[in-house]
Amino acid sequence: MPRPAARIAICAPARPITPGDAAAVSALAGGVPGIELVFHPQCFLEAGHFAGTDAQRLAAFLECANDPAFDAVWFARGGYGSNRIAASAIAGLEGAARAKAFLGYSDTGYLLGALYRAGVGHSVHAPMPGDIRREGGAQAVLRSLRWLAGDRSGEEPAQDGHPRAAFNLTTLAMLCGTPLMPDLTGHVVMVEEVSEHLYAVDRLFFHLTAHIKGVAGLCLGRIGDVPENDVDFGADEEAIARDWCARAGIPYLGRADIGHDIDNKIVAFGLEAPQANH
Repeated sequence: MPRPAARIAICAPARPITPGDAAAVSALAGGVPGIELVFHPQCFLEAGHFAGTDAQRLAAFLECANDPAFDAVWFARGGYGSNRIAASAIAGLEGAARAKAFLGYSDTGYLLGALYRAGVGHSVHAPMPGDIRREGGAQAVLRSLRWLAGDRSGEEPAQDGHPRAAFNLTTLAMLCGTPLMPDLTGHVVMVEEVSEHLYAVDRLFFHLTAHIKGVAGLCLGRIGDVPENDVDFGADEEAIARDWCARAGIPYLGRADIGHDIDNKIVAFGLEAPQANH
């Protein structure tokens, strides 16, 4: 694993946070020894749905990733937008980015996956500053802050010796077939989802399982806030995952403690020791 970080840069590749969010997270960080947070001003920009234009979000990411003064880059919030800058982000990375941890989940999985494919830094599925908005969200934010300070107690326990990766289900399904998709052969892949009908979850598994047949297995995180449909789908999320894994010949390995909620655990991509090639 990467060494404990001291200075963490925060940028927003997708949606913005507010100065109030940043202040609340900074107050929490004050109670974690050895942690210094630096919020890039871009975190607070607004351009329609996004935290600034594509160009502004890309520039902020590259400033944070390429600055040797920072030990880690923490993505502020998900939503949507990271995919729009991911290819250019990878192309613009310099040597200093290779030693950094990059933390986030949800939509920022586009960047985590692209970084993992490129063998740059250490991709980590982890709670983000924006989680401070959730009821009880301080405990999620503290989980990541403590991890950055070297405390691994907030990690999802490893099941075996296989490398691991964790994604939002929609994000990983959308990565499939693109130049950003990492090679997950031999990995235990964990997926979670939020605010999707069960028929949409079924459709996503149809697509995903056709593209990841070489994985060591799949773990299902939480499928939260499922909207009520006019007709009951007839199967729950675990039955859906089991069905599509069986059709694709992918071992179904049970549940994972990840999701769009305050209990979302940390999953460092790969093995415990950083790998030079992914």
